[in-house]
Amino acid sequence: MATTVSRSVLTLPATPLGPENPLPALRAPNGVHALDERSRAGLPRDMARQIGYEPLRSLLPVRIRDGYQRQRSERDIETIVIENAHLRVTVLPGLGGRIHSLVHVPTGRELLYRNPVFQPANFALNGAWFSGGIEWNIGATGHTTLSCAPLHAALVPAPDGGAMVRLWEWERLRDMPFQVDLWLPEDSEFLYVGVRVRNPHERPAPVYWWSNIAVPEGPGTRVLAPADEAWHFGYERSLRSVPVPQWEGKDRTYPLNSTYPADFFYEVQEGHRPWIASLDADGHGLVQTSTARLRGRKLFVWGAGEGGRRWQEWLTEPGTGGYAEIQAGLARTQLEHVRLEAGAEFSWLEAYGALAADPAAVHGDDWAAARGSAGAALESALPGAAVDAAYEAWRACADTEPGERLAAGSGWGALEALCGGHTLPGTPFGEDTLGEDQEPWLELWRTGVFPAPRRAAPPGPSLVAPHWRDMLETARADPLTEYHLGVAQWHAGDIAQAVRSWERGLALAPSRWPLLRCLAVADDLAGDRERAARWYAEAFVDLAQESRGGTNWLAAESALGREAMEALLAAGQPARARSVWDRLRPALRDEGRFRLAAARLLAAEGHVVAARRVFEEDFELADLREGEEILSEVWSTLTDRPLPRQYNFRMRPLEA
Repeated sequence: MATTVSRSVLTLPATPLGPENPLPALRAPNGVHALDERSRAGLPRDMARQIGYEPLRSLLPVRIRDGYQRQRSERDIETIVIENAHLRVTVLPGLGGRIHSLVHVPTGRELLYRNPVFQPANFALNGAWFSGGIEWNIGATGHTTLSCAPLHAALVPAPDGGAMVRLWEWERLRDMPFQVDLWLPEDSEFLYVGVRVRNPHERPAPVYWWSNIAVPEGPGTRVLAPADEAWHFGYERSLRSVPVPQWEGKDRTYPLNSTYPADFFYEVQEGHRPWIASLDADGHGLVQTSTARLRGRKLFVWGAGEGGRRWQEWLTEPGTGGYAEIQAGLARTQLEHVRLEAGAEFSWLEAYGALAADPAAVHGDDWAAARGSAGAALESALPGAAVDAAYEAWRACADTEPGERLAAGSGWGALEALCGGHTLPGTPFGEDTLGEDQEPWLELWRTGVFPAPRRAAPPGPSLVAPHWRDMLETARADPLTEYHLGVAQWHAGDIAQAVRSWERGLALAPSRWPLLRCLAVADDLAGDRERAARWYAEAFVDLAQESRGGTNWLAAESALGREAMEALLAAGQPARARSVWDRLRPALRDEGRFRLAAARLLAAEGHVVAARRVFEEDFELADLREGEEILSEVWSTLTDRPLPRQYNFRMRPLEA
């Protein structure tokens, strides 16, 4: 059977993503993956250096995606299907290029965990993320900001003369283009994935990459890799070396043998080809391997505890089987970023396919024999030399210009390629992809003036790279330009100058709330809660008076209202928080964040029973953040009773 590539539609119960949060993401990313200082002592020198290399100061210029809820209805999702006699691959180009399904055709076995619903949750660096399949994580520690974003996709001639699917985009956190080429040769039992990340700039850049593979999890599931040690990282934020497979009396290569969610970053043995496999009780499952550049391998487990089980339900629907994640990355751990020199690139080839190994060996007590059995089965099915040869063949096609377009990504790559004069063979960012968000920045580049908006609306996205900051600094100093300039200066770490820009803009601004909110964040992070609360209260009044209705305005009211109530309650000002609540549209008051805010407000006003009743009436915090403990924290202020199960998302031991 010749390899075919076709477009199709996947119909799933799905939650709409909703609008982006229009407030610039000035705060540093959530610290769930931050490392406590005690853990840094004694780390290998290269690991310690890369852990400290260029952490994100903010998520700018990316916007937060928190406009989703949890009401699902049937929805059609565009797919690209690649198929030969051995594998059927279903790709979601509009959702980060994720591989949704990888079916072993002869047996009909699904090799991945295939989520039966599309339910965004707050796990990506910028919010919306969903579980299942194979995800391409680029940018910085965490799930990519492109998790729920469209990628460009097109057909490219494959090395064997067939068709290859190319996915590509401009990753905006690190300002770099990347491509993912999906190649399924006609007679191959393995899907090849060629990846390239390029640094087109005249300065070094930090690179992060982890291919994240969700696999079915059951009592007999075991994860194997060529390692006798692993770096354990839990939500206690400590990193330590542990033995594989036994640690603290349990075999941790079985995902359900852990209680709490945790990462195990395997130390792949020197001289061994890198691979990782998840095999069931019968010795069947999925294996991933690669060329040497992709050195890291990881197992993520949700654990068997109540919090991990609750998260699994939250990400799909009750009654669905659980999953674990096996991953492959550029560094040994996901806390590290790797330096890519100016004008250079990283590239590698991955391979995914079915694996069958002797179950008696795979599940035996002899770990060396278990991983040896899986490794031998892999070498028989796909020799390491064949992967290296496939990489060389693919590399010769990496610059081939795409042919038939299958999907379109964003216009940000076109803007950066045009304004930066970047030539990027194989990944064209055509001017035909430029859209409304890019228009004012294109005009700034062409004329030196940032244009005034045609109609009253929340400000569009800010750009923060040095060349955009330079253009803003020399542009006419009107309030909107000062707003965007302040955001760019903030991103660069020039806090005082950012505040001055926002203050200058405020003096003449017809729309004051965007600038007031920026000043509120600055004061809050500086420790001046009183002044931050004052700015927030004033900003929300101004927004409520200016709001015209419609999706973008409602998103602004929701985002600013949440932040304002949080700041006012933290500053001990329930009366002002009540004033914000009273100005909220009724539709917003039913959102989970505002239900929680209502409980906190009632408690602050002395109405503890009424506050507890909010929990008893049951609400869902649609954008509950990975590792966030706000539900248990608020509940503990209201009662000594145990936290109801539906609110228990705890990812670490209580004593931590």
